[in-house]
Amino acid sequence: MARPRSFDRDHVLHAAERQFRTSGYNGTSVDDISAATGLGRGSLYGAFDGKHGVLLEAMAGYFARLAQGPRKMLAGPDEGALERLHQYLLRAVHGVPLAADVPPASDRAGAACFAAKMALEIGASDAEVKRLANDCFSVVRAAVAECVQAAQRNGDIDPDADPDDLAYLLLTIIRGSDVVGAYGHGPDRLTSIAESAFALLPRPRHP
Repeated sequence: MARPRSFDRDHVLHAAERQFRTSGYNGTSVDDISAATGLGRGSLYGAFDGKHGVLLEAMAGYFARLAQGPRKMLAGPDEGALERLHQYLLRAVHGVPLAADVPPASDRAGAACFAAKMALEIGASDAEVKRLANDCFSVVRAAVAECVQAAQRNGDIDPDADPDDLAYLLLTIIRGSDVVGAYGHGPDRLTSIAESAFALLPRPRHP
């Protein structure tokens, strides 16, 4: 009779995600994942079919969090949409948070977007990673675009501006903040970037 699994699958995947975000995919070994999660090599292979299987499941879990977190943060009444966009940009100063059941990232590089980091490292050669990364980006882009539309309905953003174009602009700046932060620039510089990005949003033209 097979022995029942005795580990918390979500916690293991969160710990593995933290390791991948810190060391990258190629810089993380099965032994590193074993040390980070507390699971032996045999258990990792049995439950996830190795390092690549752990990565795919960790990315799927990350996508599930993105589908809830940013959408909840950016959703709401039209009259508060512009300020929600502002706060979303400011939140990017500290990167994308890790799951609550694992220690925070030790530096800003470790708080970079997990999907973007994996897409840059191996997305060109790994179709499944590329698909998951695109899914992550798409769900956030849609949430930002919907918030832009809400601000347009409230008269806070130029109604002639393309919401998708603005969403791509803001997310490009946010992901660029990951890079600037990884270079060692601190919260003051990243906050200045966020405020400059907010100032770029086109306001309504008044006669």
